Amino acid sequence: MKTVLVTGGAGYIGSHCCKAFAESGWSVVAFDNLSRGWRDAVKWGPLIEADISDAAAVAAALDQYRPDAVAHFAAYAYVGESVERPELYYRNNSFGTLVLLEEMLKAGLDKLIFSSTCATYGIPTRSPIDETHRQSPINPYGWSKFIIERMVEDISLARGLNAVVLRYFNAAGCDPDGEIGERHEPETHVIPLAIAAAVKPGRTFVINGADFDTRDGTAMRDYVHVVDLARAHVLAGEKLLRDKGVHVYNLGTGAGTTVAELVDAVSRTSGIRLPVAYGPRRPGDPPALVAEAGKAERELGWVPEQSGIDRIVETALAWHRSRLEEI
Repeated sequence: MKTVLVTGGAGYIGSHCCKAFAESGWSVVAFDNLSRGWRDAVKWGPLIEADISDAAAVAAALDQYRPDAVAHFAAYAYVGESVERPELYYRNNSFGTLVLLEEMLKAGLDKLIFSSTCATYGIPTRSPIDETHRQSPINPYGWSKFIIERMVEDISLARGLNAVVLRYFNAAGCDPDGEIGERHEPETHVIPLAIAAAVKPGRTFVINGADFDTRDGTAMRDYVHVVDLARAHVLAGEKLLRDKGVHVYNLGTGAGTTVAELVDAVSRTSGIRLPVAYGPRRPGDPPALVAEAGKAERELGWVPEQSGIDRIVETALAWHRSRLEEI
């Protein structure tokens, strides 16, 4: 049986990927320090509670399980926090990944699936954004992931590392079976905040900016169901077993949803009209981020199947209604 070590396996996207790998016949080992993950989200294999910056712990895990591939999700991912505490992001995201890569090389393991982000593109100069778009991050979170991409490329050239780099657009939705979902502390993600405004009395959903150059003036994003993202990682793992080199793919739908359209979707699905207020734009917020994801379809065979906005909201609403105290 093939084995995958999933760093950040107790987190939102990592836990959904653990489930997808397990359902595809892989043996799954989660590696997470639980600083932002959840012990009860680890359901498809053992949990190693440790930090990726701990070289001895990483080495021990790699030696014990000898994974066929490492799927690397362990990262901090709050843009605002990265601006306020950049050192946290460079240490955890960039330096932590360097430790992981060094230990993989020492162990003779050469297959990495890396969770990257469209934040490496910065403010887009064209839309939709394909993989050849210049990368020019505008915050430390994006830079921390950009640095990792460069490390992966350079180590591949020097040492033969094989990798699939997956640049997510906006991960959204929850496991349709209700086993795991989206939890952050604090919660800053737009769909959980919109759902909270629908189902919790006294909450108001704030739209940041109504004067963008989009069809209704609110910011547009490419929302991808987390289950579709998870399936892409399984396909990436299969590709690594066949092909050498570094392969980069956008994961998006090619269709944008504005914040106002998201509000309509949550209202429609919940049956409750959201209380809405308007605030200023957030600094550096692009008007639109939409993926050109044809390369992932051509080379990985990946097509998003559950990423319509109503399906995303439906699965997220079901999860959050089951855990009202957490939003």
